[in-house]
Amino acid sequence: MKRFISSAVIGALALVGGAVVGGTPAYAATTPTLVLSGGSTVFGLDPAIIVATASTAGAVKFSAAGAVITGCEAVATTTVTPFVAKCSWVPAKSGATVLGATLTPTDAANFTSVDAAAFTVKVGVPVQGVISPIHLYVDTVLASGSSGPLAPRFGVSCAITSQFIVGQTIVFRVYGNDADLAGAVLDSSNTSKAYIEVAGVKDPLPLTYGNHSGVAFWTGVLKTGTTAGLYNTLGVISFKVTMIAKELNTVQVLTTKLSRKMVNGVQVRDASGKPVFERVPSFRTIPVNPPLAGAVGTWSSNFTPNSQLTLYAVPTA
Repeated sequence: MKRFISSAVIGALALVGGAVVGGTPAYAATTPTLVLSGGSTVFGLDPAIIVATASTAGAVKFSAAGAVITGCEAVATTTVTPFVAKCSWVPAKSGATVLGATLTPTDAANFTSVDAAAFTVKVGVPVQGVISPIHLYVDTVLASGSSGPLAPRFGVSCAITSQFIVGQTIVFRVYGNDADLAGAVLDSSNTSKAYIEVAGVKDPLPLTYGNHSGVAFWTGVLKTGTTAGLYNTLGVISFKVTMIAKELNTVQVLTTKLSRKMVNGVQVRDASGKPVFERVPSFRTIPVNPPLAGAVGTWSSNFTPNSQLTLYAVPTA
């Protein structure tokens, strides 16, 4: 009876889907998981931190655009869950970059190596680049009294928006400062040209300077509609703002001059009783001939597509 039971047990082991080696069943190694996150930064600023989260401990090799990231060839994960490895990455350029990672598990007997799914990040660029020495600010508002089916709802004067319906009037608001003029505001007295170029519009839109309820700035108008002569191209409106300062007949030069050092209205003297002098910065205006060309400033939007200036069709009922 005992022999029969022993034979039955051995037969059962043989039938359970695995071979018996040295009395211990051999199992297939498990494929772990590896997920990438992070990687957000602005080009030219701080490094980006790429995070790899695994289902088991190990070492992670990080890559960007197909090339292994220097210093991140084998980053150890934490030893407890969640098993995380981090890589400090300095992007070589702005824009979309595909990141990758490979995990080599510490427990190679029970886990296989695994590649993370490709992870695309968009390295940021400044929304507005400053073309020295002019700095520009630009936004768009819905003109008061705009026509169209949504005018009663959205026809409020000076409502800042980047989304318009055919039939509404777009007003561009612009102001600028010129570093060549010690940061002075660009107005009609020191600006030779100011205009907006809109893709698909033959002539540039002129910018005019004036007072608007107590504050002064530049404005340009783009009327949309379905009648001849009105802008009606649906989708993103590509435009560029340009401002050109007038020629300079004089320039301000930063110099220094010696001045007696005073404290609370009293002349400061050294140990020997002699007056103490200090250098004080000052600006001096000098004429230039021939005149210097005025500075040029431009602005083109590179916001994300969802916040670009966009024209939509009239909604259907």
